[in-house]
Amino acid sequence: MRRRIASALAAALLLLAGCASVVDKPERPTLYDMGPLPPLVAAATPGAATPLPLVVPDIDAAGALEQSLLLYRLGYADDHQLRAYALARWTAPPAQLVRQRLRQQLGRERPVLGLDESAALRRDGGQPLLTLRLELEEFAQVFDAPQRSRGVVRLRATLVAGDPAGDRLLGQRSIAVEGTSPTADASGGVRALTAATDAAAADIAAWLRQVGSAR
Repeated sequence: MRRRIASALAAALLLLAGCASVVDKPERPTLYDMGPLPPLVAAATPGAATPLPLVVPDIDAAGALEQSLLLYRLGYADDHQLRAYALARWTAPPAQLVRQRLRQQLGRERPVLGLDESAALRRDGGQPLLTLRLELEEFAQVFDAPQRSRGVVRLRATLVAGDPAGDRLLGQRSIAVEGTSPTADASGGVRALTAATDAAAADIAAWLRQVGSAR
């Protein structure tokens, strides 16, 4: 009797183990960031004056851009529908990653500060500061065909100068840039959006030089 009970229990355990091996374990999303910076194309001109420090506060974003979703649109089907990859995520919300990337890129030409650092300089009565306020309007991979896509980044940039009487508007512009996806998947979208962000940084840097020379 005992042998029958033991055999039945062993058979039940084997059955449970077999069922457990059949059930798929939930897949965790792959996490992406923007990777290392590209090589510096041109160095600063020898003897050129150091540009004014630039303050870059947190970037404003709304809706799905406040989350770490990796977003895409099917332009060939319904470009008004914003979708998200199920098994791919950014390591942080896009606005945070874009700000970090812009600070790294713009920091190659001038000092780039956060709000805390700029507040300390203002208390110490240091040199004038420029503040670059940014709003992230679009940050998504757009498929023009099932096997062809691009990364689209749209920003609104506002540049103000600190003044004892208050902030003074120096300029405002909209920035729209794209990067080509090497592959028609999440990984390709990440690389396309990274390239587009670097292009936006180059656009902003050129604009800052232009505004600075006109001051």
